[in-house]
Amino acid sequence: MTKYELQAYEEIQQWKRKLLKRANLVQRLSKKAQDKINEKIPEKAHQIITDAIKNMVKVTIAGSSFTTKTNDIRNMSLEDRDKELESKISLYRKTATIEGAGTGAAGFLVGLADFPLLLSIKMKFLFEAAAVYGYDTKEYEERLFILHIFKLAFSSDEKRRETLEIIENWEERKKEIMDMDWQEFQQEYRDYIDFVKMLQLVPGIGAVVGAYANYNLLDQLGEVAKNAYRIRVLGSSPKFY
Repeated sequence: MTKYELQAYEEIQQWKRKLLKRANLVQRLSKKAQDKINEKIPEKAHQIITDAIKNMVKVTIAGSSFTTKTNDIRNMSLEDRDKELESKISLYRKTATIEGAGTGAAGFLVGLADFPLLLSIKMKFLFEAAAVYGYDTKEYEERLFILHIFKLAFSSDEKRRETLEIIENWEERKKEIMDMDWQEFQQEYRDYIDFVKMLQLVPGIGAVVGAYANYNLLDQLGEVAKNAYRIRVLGSSPKFY
């Protein structure tokens, strides 16, 4: 293991501790409130939302599969791949920030468009991240892995732990996973971002909130993607040679 790979392994351990840190009191209370609200929403409404997000994600994935070119990584070190990913994180952060500011400033109706637009930006970034590390997103299992990265980034404490365990043991666990639990996928995502995205629709502060929120959401997704692919490249424990 090279010096950089050892450093990356240590960074993964620090990231995992931060990722699995228990949510603060405000976040826990917010989650409980959202759970109560979700209990009152009719099941048919939940199904409509689930189908909408499922179809939105699948359309984005289909488009990204054709527009993303897999890297030839044979002569690229992990450090090279990490640097390339950082440049893509910076690019997509800027794109999401501009999009959030624009839709947030435009008022309620246009602000609603931020949800599918941001989702599309996030998914396209994840396809680019997979390509940086040499994974072929035309393969079904790689698209499933991307969805698990997304879920890891935007889920509750309990689901983060479950999803991280799957990612750390992907070669074994992928054989058990035929498809996503779309109801859980959309509910976790909605619960995670609902509050801040609702603030984005408030006149007068929408642009600032939208830009700030989207910047941070892409930054978080970038960090999760980087470490998830590092785990696959390095394995869950260091190998010295």
